[in-house]
Amino acid sequence: MTIGEQRLSRRMARGIEFLGSETAILCGAMSWVSERNLVSAISNAGGFGLIACGAMTPELLDAEIAGTKALTDKPFGVNLITMHPQLFDLIDVCAKHGVTHIVLAGGLPPAGSLDAIKGNGAKLICFAPALSLAKKLIRSGVDALVVEGMEAGGHIGPVSTSVLAQEILPEVSEQVPVFVAGGIGRGEAIAGYLDMGAAGVQLGTRFACATESIAHPNFKKAFFRASARDAISSVQIDPRLPVIPVRALKNASSELFTAKQREVAQLLDEGKVEMMEAQLQIEHYWAGALRRAVIEGDVDNGSLMAGQSVGMVSKEEPVADIIAQLMAEAASALEKRAA
Repeated sequence: MTIGEQRLSRRMARGIEFLGSETAILCGAMSWVSERNLVSAISNAGGFGLIACGAMTPELLDAEIAGTKALTDKPFGVNLITMHPQLFDLIDVCAKHGVTHIVLAGGLPPAGSLDAIKGNGAKLICFAPALSLAKKLIRSGVDALVVEGMEAGGHIGPVSTSVLAQEILPEVSEQVPVFVAGGIGRGEAIAGYLDMGAAGVQLGTRFACATESIAHPNFKKAFFRASARDAISSVQIDPRLPVIPVRALKNASSELFTAKQREVAQLLDEGKVEMMEAQLQIEHYWAGALRRAVIEGDVDNGSLMAGQSVGMVSKEEPVADIIAQLMAEAASALEKRAA
């Protein structure tokens, strides 16, 4: 083992212990992409796969977990959306399968969800888009945090990864394991965040075009052609409709989303829908738009959710090769720092 590999192993030890995997590299939950094939491949290659539940029904999630278990005996987790109307049924499905780690995304854990998850013996991971929220989540009893910056793909906050990491890691990384996400495409960046106190990292975009990803060839080709500046965030049309911005490759779907927001805002105006229902309609819109691109290959009208690290995704390669390359780059960076 080289000095760099030893240092990497020491810095990842806490994240590895928490996840139960061979490396402290999480795969971000990407709707339609993070399903049994990619999740099992990542876990089998030493990473930690996460099933993206998204808008799935409890029955669909049940089948997806069972399907993943048939392909790997390594640990993996499930990412649940806090605003899902059947959240507690989904938590029960995870408990039935003995899922060890649950990630709650899309806001603070709703009342009772934290106790339900931890009562089943699972570890709970939440997103902390600000230091105040990180502290609040730790007080409420979450087991680990993901600090994700606005460079990420999909739903994003307003602050960059580098700023969030500097702000949050020194304050909370000794209390709970913290995983850094957003804009990570190479191992050198992983080494930097580990040096700052992160227990590990989360990457999505880098894995979206892996050989084992079921994403349509058209979807993957769009990623290979794209540069960092092609991954832009959506615009909020109406201040009353609190739409979390989404980062995706620019195409006709950006205009379609603007039209969808106008339509939902009008329904709100006319009192035809409640705010929760309005937000769910937006979520379902994204689920459908993503499916068009990922599954059907309609890269003009579907949503191509991608982070700014998309420029570093240039070819289709096996998950094991991606993880090995990231680990080698991180070890090499730490070796240079030791010299």
